[in-house]
Amino acid sequence: MNWKQVEDYLHHDDRAVLPIGSTEQHCRLSLCTDHILAERVAVEAAEPLGVPVFPGLPYGITPYFMAYPGTVTLTAETHGRVLREIIDSLGAHGFKRIVVVNGHGGNSPGQAIAEECMRAKQDLRVKFYNWWNAAATWAKVMEIDPVASHASWMENFPWTRLAGVVYPREQKTPIEVSKVHSLSPDRVRQYIGDGNFAGVYQKPDEEMLALWRTGVEETRNAIAHGWD
Repeated sequence: MNWKQVEDYLHHDDRAVLPIGSTEQHCRLSLCTDHILAERVAVEAAEPLGVPVFPGLPYGITPYFMAYPGTVTLTAETHGRVLREIIDSLGAHGFKRIVVVNGHGGNSPGQAIAEECMRAKQDLRVKFYNWWNAAATWAKVMEIDPVASHASWMENFPWTRLAGVVYPREQKTPIEVSKVHSLSPDRVRQYIGDGNFAGVYQKPDEEMLALWRTGVEETRNAIAHGWD
């Protein structure tokens, strides 16, 4: 869209979508997994509704993975400031209903930022939406395999895989996730090894695409409804 198209859109709708993710280790999957998924689910969900999806924020809060090359982290303060200024910019143009489609658990402080933005601007509504653990999507994950976590099969979609990468056949023994937030980055890497938190590394595409459809439909519902 160009600026005139945005101006015209705002005459009849005030919704916008902002995907946010991270750039961090995802075992054998792309470093950009969280951002790829957040952006794609946002675009596929919003397109039939005609709601614009703004360029996403591909960097998040992930200091615990800094011993894995390629990981990029922001401080919570920096991430919060960037998120707030993006929301403020959209609000200044007349977007009054904004869905932040989040793909990274470490970005959870963004929920408080969304609430602060709404307190500052009373006619603004912001949904901080974790697409991967929304009710129906998480229920689908549990239906497929209840042993699922970071960098396991549940994030292994055709569009997060890398060419030529082979995935182990065995199931990763679950780690204690709480330890990840109480150890130094070097000790985190020693503890979790390849980066998978729990579960098998890959599931058949048929199951993954069924999970994806659920995620897209549930995200679309969050964009379309629940603003009253």
